[in-house]
Amino acid sequence: MKGTVGELGEFGLIRELTSRLTTTPAVRVGPGDDAAVVAAPDRRVVASTDILLEGRHFRRDWSTAYDVGRKAAAQNLADIAAMGAVPTALLLGLVVPAELPVTWPTEMMDGLRDECQVAGASVVGGDVVRGDTIMVSITALGDLRNHEPVTRAGAQPGDLVAVTGWLGWSAAGYAVLARGFRSPRAFVEAHRRPEPPYHAGPAAAGLGATAMCDVSDGLIADLGHIAEASKVRIDIRSGAIDIPTQMNDIGQAVGVDPLQWVLTGGEDHAIVATFPADTKLPARWKVIGEVLNPSALPQVTVDGAPWTSKGGWDHFGDIES
Repeated sequence: MKGTVGELGEFGLIRELTSRLTTTPAVRVGPGDDAAVVAAPDRRVVASTDILLEGRHFRRDWSTAYDVGRKAAAQNLADIAAMGAVPTALLLGLVVPAELPVTWPTEMMDGLRDECQVAGASVVGGDVVRGDTIMVSITALGDLRNHEPVTRAGAQPGDLVAVTGWLGWSAAGYAVLARGFRSPRAFVEAHRRPEPPYHAGPAAAGLGATAMCDVSDGLIADLGHIAEASKVRIDIRSGAIDIPTQMNDIGQAVGVDPLQWVLTGGEDHAIVATFPADTKLPARWKVIGEVLNPSALPQVTVDGAPWTSKGGWDHFGDIES
């Protein structure tokens, strides 16, 4: 499609975006009305929201519009899964400059749609506004299916700490892109399009997970949220975490210990959870530590000692892995 967003106009853009969408049985009223109607069989709705800002969370010279759509959906749907819920719907708030080619928002919508299909959800509505820079705001909804939500506050001393999904891949990909390279491709793609293990969240709830979180800010930072909410100490065993050979190679090339990426790199959206010690975990889960009785800070340790290197993500602290 040729032309700009300004030439197409607000309602023309909305028609073009919504024409690309698919639906699921949970959607009773989709885009085109004053509001969407989504079935909530559990009678409780799990909700999460997030924002991606151009220049802060993505760069158009690094990621395609389709990549941005996949990433925007993934990071929100992962939050739903990390509560032990099944994603059902997604709402989009989109700010774009008038001079932006129409192909950008339409390809971004294709990415949103396709990532929703992976998670079993649908884009059900939203809004578009003219602005000076691109901003993608997402609200995701989910259904607990008669299970209790798994929060950050239930970890108990003696619990196992286990993770499923990738750790450090996005941060390694960021390091590659920041130096002007595009390979190893697997790590670059992990930064552009995270692949959260959506199924693992509800499955963990069924296994009796006591606390759970998706790894968006870094493993230590996100386990820190669990430790603080649960009032416990968590110790990570670094030797229990597999570091791929290619990640070691990237680390050597850029002068970074890859363990730094694994422990503090965010945006992989792996899922980390705590389980009673006698839980029989499926092979997809890797036990990486244990929950201990509370003690003086720090609340998260690595091999029994504080992790002194900086890392993790803080939007107002300019701390980036």
